[in-house]
Amino acid sequence: MGSEARRHGYQEGIALDVNGYISEGAGENLFEVKDGVLFTPPFTSSALPGITRDAIIKLAKELGIEVREQVLSRESLYLADEVFMSGTAAEITPVRSVDGIQVGEGRCGPVTKRIQQAFFGLFTGETEDKWGWLDQVNQ
Repeated sequence: MGSEARRHGYQEGIALDVNGYISEGAGENLFEVKDGVLFTPPFTSSALPGITRDAIIKLAKELGIEVREQVLSRESLYLADEVFMSGTAAEITPVRSVDGIQVGEGRCGPVTKRIQQAFFGLFTGETEDKWGWLDQVNQ
């Protein structure tokens, strides 16, 4: 999927499930933001249960961001205020365009930025690890 996307001038591909709904990227989960609400495809859309996805959902809820797991149409990405992908390697990567159509303002939006700050804050100690994800390593 990724190599096909690159052949067509894109950096990453987005997979659809058997019903034509958004599933995930080649190695990432997908999120969209519309009117301040965070949406992500459910596992019934063939999305894999990513560790980073789970962390984002928990962090977003902690930040007071409403999270909905629901089927997403390809067209919903065109109308989203923000879209980002998540994964171990991707971390939290904003999506600027889908199918050549600019997403929102074409840059990292405010909800994505808040989630990024909370996520990376886990590693710097700025975000409290309420879930026991981190282990202290003493030198």
